[in-house]
Amino acid sequence: MDFFTWPLVAELLLLGLGTGFLAGLLGIGGGMLMVPFLTLILSHRGVPADMSVKMAIATSMATILFTSLSSVRAHHKRGAVRWELVRGMAPGIVLGGLLAGAGAFAMLKGQVLAGVFGLFVSFSATQMLRNKKPAPSRQMPGMAGQTAAGTGIGFLSGLVGAGGGFVSVPFMTWCNVPIHNAVATSAALGFPIALANTVGYVVGGWNLPSALPGAVGFLYLPALAVIATASVTMAPLGARTAHAMDVGQLKKAFALLLYGLATYMLWKAFAQ
Repeated sequence: MDFFTWPLVAELLLLGLGTGFLAGLLGIGGGMLMVPFLTLILSHRGVPADMSVKMAIATSMATILFTSLSSVRAHHKRGAVRWELVRGMAPGIVLGGLLAGAGAFAMLKGQVLAGVFGLFVSFSATQMLRNKKPAPSRQMPGMAGQTAAGTGIGFLSGLVGAGGGFVSVPFMTWCNVPIHNAVATSAALGFPIALANTVGYVVGGWNLPSALPGAVGFLYLPALAVIATASVTMAPLGARTAHAMDVGQLKKAFALLLYGLATYMLWKAFAQ
């Protein structure tokens, strides 16, 4: 089947519009929605199940290079990004992303990655939905602690193809960072997460045979082009919507989205 059939392009455009909006709204990069749908699309094109999951994760992460820039620009205009936290966590994020993308990602099976995705997303949703008030005295850790947190966020993001918001937003709110600032800062962290992991995927899959025309290792470039083009147009709208919502609505929306995606990926992990 030719890639550029209208139904397939339409599906990818809709996926890009939806994930771009969510990137701006919730600071998640859209990857957690993108991975299941891309897995399905690639599987229908004859890509083996294990490889389709990995290609979906890698391609999803690469799109965050574009959506994060569009989203963070809108958040920055509103003064919501905590740039000192971005500087504190970015070095660890780059290290964790490279370790995941160039190492662990290539070695783990697709169903294992799906299981890791589901478990960590479930935990993040539970923490957010509980709405437990953090200790008033708790603050973000110092530089060493932020670097360590960034390493973990970058590594986990690389395994599941998400922008890190499913860990970084709950972590920052636990440390008394207001939810709107946490979402905006998570959007800014999406770029170093995506860059480090995409480089890692390219290195890790460099010697793999092309699974489809237009694929480079784990990356599927035609899907990347279509989805990224659509998603960057919607990320600013998502960011504006986030600032129009109250804190309670935003937390509930974030948690419910995470639960739905976690359930699907846990099913994928045990169904294969």
